[in-house]
Amino acid sequence: MTTTAAQPRSTGYPGYNLNGRRVPETAEEGRCLARVALAAWGLDAEAETAALVMSELVANAARHARGATIRMTVNRPAEDRVYVSVIDRAPLHLPQLRAPGPDAVQGRGLLLVKAVSHRWGWDYMGTGTRPWGKRVWSELLVNAVPSP
Repeated sequence: MTTTAAQPRSTGYPGYNLNGRRVPETAEEGRCLARVALAAWGLDAEAETAALVMSELVANAARHARGATIRMTVNRPAEDRVYVSVIDRAPLHLPQLRAPGPDAVQGRGLLLVKAVSHRWGWDYMGTGTRPWGKRVWSELLVNAVPSP
């Protein structure tokens, strides 16, 4: 079952998250989440970049993570930034940039994420020395229109 939720905040922009199955087909749901969130913020011009990043992060989780589900999030921590992430249950399977050969059909996803992101990375989820998963994230710079 997939659930979508807006995360209301007392100030700033709402965040959006979606729980989905850890399968390649969930990338379409993630792209939709990114497009909807950016449209809600009036950032239509950047929506496809956010959708691409989400798609690549979901594809990596589907291929390399563990567990049945993932959580996709889209947040706007500042007027000029959008934060896209995927949380999975595989703390020991860390993302790695690869240098695929010219004929390789895989291995370019994180290179794309790096190319379009202001910055990207990963964090452990959990407490202390017992992480239960990780969050792989990308921060995108956006051309925000100041509020009237």
